Amino acid sequence: MDPRKLGAEAIGTFWLVLGGCGSAVLAAGFMPDTNLGIGLVGVALAFGLTVLTGAYALGHVSGGHFNPAVTLGLVAGKRFPAADAVGYIVAQVVGAVVAAGVLAVIATGVDGFDIAESGFAANGFGDQSPGGYSLLAALVCEIVMTAMFLVVIMGATRKSAPGGTAPVAIGLALTLIHLISIPVTNTSVNPARSTGPALFAGGDYLVQLWLFWLAPIVGGALGAVIYRALLGEAEDDIET
Repeated sequence: MDPRKLGAEAIGTFWLVLGGCGSAVLAAGFMPDTNLGIGLVGVALAFGLTVLTGAYALGHVSGGHFNPAVTLGLVAGKRFPAADAVGYIVAQVVGAVVAAGVLAVIATGVDGFDIAESGFAANGFGDQSPGGYSLLAALVCEIVMTAMFLVVIMGATRKSAPGGTAPVAIGLALTLIHLISIPVTNTSVNPARSTGPALFAGGDYLVQLWLFWLAPIVGGALGAVIYRALLGEAEDDIET
């Protein structure tokens, strides 16, 4: 596989986790001397902007997945070769873990910050959910949100779509998804994004990580299959 593609996926996922989770950890609730933070809306925008900017900067190299659920969803939707999926997923997870490591160095640069106590923007359900939502609520939310994310991605990247607009639609979709689901799970829809912070936060966040692999992957595949079955065109399929 072209190492440039793997590098682009690693860098793009690094940017997504650093920008999105970084905004949650460093800027969501408090800014020195102002008692102001960017809040839920700011964090949602940060995640959307990382995907939008990353897709424009790197999408021409790798397609700009930055997310194992997107990669596997595109495989299920016949938009991406299955043989390349493992390499993409490994690169995405590496980028996410490195980003979480960089964020940990920055966040612990202030006295009193505790990674585990803060939650470190990790995803969770039950006691680890920002709003105390149950496992079932988290499972349904992550499946449905990721499914709709893939519907948007499949539609925005079809061959007949207006040129150059896909990153905008995809970035705005991710922003909307975060606006809906941050209170439920802190929003994953991305197993790599979940893995990086969970490895540093540890404890129950790491124990619950399985859900944030299972649900987004199921949702991504479901959304892509639904789009292809109901709305897709044969000309969009990759050649096999």
